[in-house]
Amino acid sequence: MFNSLASWVQDVIEQLGYLGVALLVVAENVFPPIPSEIVLPFAGFVARRGSDSVVIMILAATVGSVVGALIMYWIAAVIGDDRLHAFTRKFGKWVQIRESDLTKAEEWFDRHAMAAVLVGRCVPLIRSVVSIPAGFRRMKLVPYMLYTFLGSLVWNIALVGAGALLGDNWERVGSYVGVFQWAVIALVAVAVARFVWTHVLKKA
Repeated sequence: MFNSLASWVQDVIEQLGYLGVALLVVAENVFPPIPSEIVLPFAGFVARRGSDSVVIMILAATVGSVVGALIMYWIAAVIGDDRLHAFTRKFGKWVQIRESDLTKAEEWFDRHAMAAVLVGRCVPLIRSVVSIPAGFRRMKLVPYMLYTFLGSLVWNIALVGAGALLGDNWERVGSYVGVFQWAVIALVAVAVARFVWTHVLKKA
């Protein structure tokens, strides 16, 4: 299935160029199984091989990132903070999350929203997810778009640029991103374990 998805991604970029890259990145933000570690390096490879511009490929990907992030933001904003709290009051006990825990998480995001969005857009797995708390908390739209643009620009420069530099070996970028992704998973696992120990086991 992954190979079929990768082939489809490559076909879209080959046929639509900049527009294809932008549309794929929009989709990747809303539907994370579309892998940016294929979309972006292959875009760089195509630009280097043909007459397309690497710079414009990066800009197209960044515009797609902002559009996709705005879609996720508005979905979360429409669901709303009140519904999230109501859901936590009703079902939070099943996963040992209290409404007070949610409130603390929201207060943390409110204090660090700018850094969370800027850094989050450069981190695998978190790139799309960071748009959800931003939408729930109705983060101011202009700063949200600005930091989304800047964080996405860094990510896109890295991956599109790597694909252009590696040329025929562009697929190696996925391996490097995979290592980074596993490191993120390990950190998330540690954070979850700490949360469970602090909020569940120690109070049992």
